[in-house]
Amino acid sequence: MTAVAYVRALTRFDTPTVCNVIELAGLRSRATGYADSRLQACYPNLPSMVGYATTATFRSAMPPQDGQAYGGIEEQLETFANLPGPPVVVFQDLDDPAAAATFGEILCTTYQKFGAVGLVTSGTGRDLQQVEPLKFPCFTTGTMGAHGYCHFPQIGVPVRVCGLVIRPGDLLHGDRNGLTVVPPELVAHLEDGCVAFLEAEAVILDYLRGTDMPKVAEFARARQECQRLFKAIEARLKLAVTART
Repeated sequence: MTAVAYVRALTRFDTPTVCNVIELAGLRSRATGYADSRLQACYPNLPSMVGYATTATFRSAMPPQDGQAYGGIEEQLETFANLPGPPVVVFQDLDDPAAAATFGEILCTTYQKFGAVGLVTSGTGRDLQQVEPLKFPCFTTGTMGAHGYCHFPQIGVPVRVCGLVIRPGDLLHGDRNGLTVVPPELVAHLEDGCVAFLEAEAVILDYLRGTDMPKVAEFARARQECQRLFKAIEARLKLAVTART
């Protein structure tokens, strides 16, 4: 399967399911690897955003030394070709608090035309009504009406967005619930893990939806079966990751 096809397949799953599978794999602390509640989806009804991070820092409070608005964008667009699949543009706004909007209609249209599937910023956005028809997922910490002196001081560096460290090339998964980085060791096994996880959860949900008079003992048996399936998924994931390394 190509990286593009693989990424497209992962859009079937929501971010909480992806986070659940990552937890079962045991590759990092369950309290790390995802953005905190400051980061919000601008368009929560869009499908999950899945793609590879192309990163940059951002400033808008004062003019860049070379005087170029959106200086660095051409260099940034060139980095898209270095990624194994569709890019997600990620910005760390270095102004604190944000001085102006990171993106608007023209920037999002540009990124989309060059193949990007979404944008993430620790700062703010604007032109939300114009960007909405693009169906281009955007994640921000708020909105602002002006773009200030927008420029990108650094391209292709690790950035920090709402508590989440994102490196160039990281696989990102985000939706209305939040944003997470997929550990590279797990990428090849994530789709199968998500399918199995949903099947395990269905044991409890099917029981509850199938009765108007649930019984504690029967509910407990459904939970036990669900936990058994979770343990099996955990064992398969850990075996697969160990074999890969």
